[in-house]
Amino acid sequence: MTTHRVAVIGAGPAGMATALSVRQAGHDVVLLERYPRARPAGNILNLWPPPIKALGLLGVDVTDLGAPCHSEFRTAAGRTRASINLPAEVVRDYGGGFIGLLRPALYERLLAALPPGVLRVDCPVQTVEQDENGGSLALADGEVLEADVVVGADGIDSLVRRTLWGESPKREHHLHIFGGYTFDATAERGLCVVSHDRTVQGSWTSIRHQGRDGFQWWVLTAHDAAAEFTGELHATATALAAGFADPLPRLIAATPPEHLQRWVLRDRKPLKQWSRGRATLVGDAAHPTSPYAAYGAGMAIEDGYFLGRRLAGVDLSGYVAVRRALEAFETPRKPHTARQSQQAWLLGKVFHHAPRPLRALRDLVLDHTPLLQKVVGESSPGEILDQLDEIDRAERAV
Repeated sequence: MTTHRVAVIGAGPAGMATALSVRQAGHDVVLLERYPRARPAGNILNLWPPPIKALGLLGVDVTDLGAPCHSEFRTAAGRTRASINLPAEVVRDYGGGFIGLLRPALYERLLAALPPGVLRVDCPVQTVEQDENGGSLALADGEVLEADVVVGADGIDSLVRRTLWGESPKREHHLHIFGGYTFDATAERGLCVVSHDRTVQGSWTSIRHQGRDGFQWWVLTAHDAAAEFTGELHATATALAAGFADPLPRLIAATPPEHLQRWVLRDRKPLKQWSRGRATLVGDAAHPTSPYAAYGAGMAIEDGYFLGRRLAGVDLSGYVAVRRALEAFETPRKPHTARQSQQAWLLGKVFHHAPRPLRALRDLVLDHTPLLQKVVGESSPGEILDQLDEIDRAERAV
């Protein structure tokens, strides 16, 4: 039997950020990954400034990690509906408000920052038990790990979440997304453009990957989650983007098949509480979020950062001290993550499931009122600045 102060289950962005932050807090930590290696589950990715800042503070190399972009919401024809404008100092510090990169690059940087011996692969966890004295993790090979704190960073199908709070249904968005990237096309750099026609979102953004400039794109539309998709990825994406302004159709045409993926959108309703006893949740285990928020990986990184900061200076052998720390961790995170998750769910409904007679009215409102600017153009910068301030406060506290 092996004992660790903190055991983290799941080596995605949430788990790796948690392990790094807990190590910086001075605690022994083990990071358990069920697969033979920590591997990204997707290809394209964007990060806002707060997770970039958190990564840097965790010792992750963020130099030239991605392409900084200015973000705009447009019609399919290319007319701007809303713009996300951040203060000059944020643009100065991060080069822009939205960082376009590929998911494997984030994993490479996180893995490079992990100290030797922290990550254990091929370690599926079968059961998690706990009492006031500690947690016990039974691995598939029969080994048992003991820990003072257990962290579930094990995704939307989290074992730790089920153990703490029981089964809860996934919420199907009845949407699917096609996404890809290319280094073989030209377009205006430094932009993230999110555009819509009556039923489809078609978007693109600059990326940087291993010193190369390129572009990523995605198209998103309604799809019955119970229906099997039998189409061809590239042909379907091409057809969905046919009515959108340049450069989206060109970017899709320039994308090799191996750089293209499809996935179905689903989440779970926000939890009222993440922690119980000596265990807590981070990332998708706590708040699985639709890509419409463009903040799933970012919030996961922030969770890991803040959890480690809350455990700094805490005697993990003391049950009351651990409970207080976990409560202090989740209390400010829950409203922020729930707001992002619920807004993403709502935007999917508004743009893709509005009844046909209401679509023209919806677009009339978005085209001729400041509603979209207020909902995403002003609320997003506010959330970004709040999280940057939260990180500053956490650094001062430790």
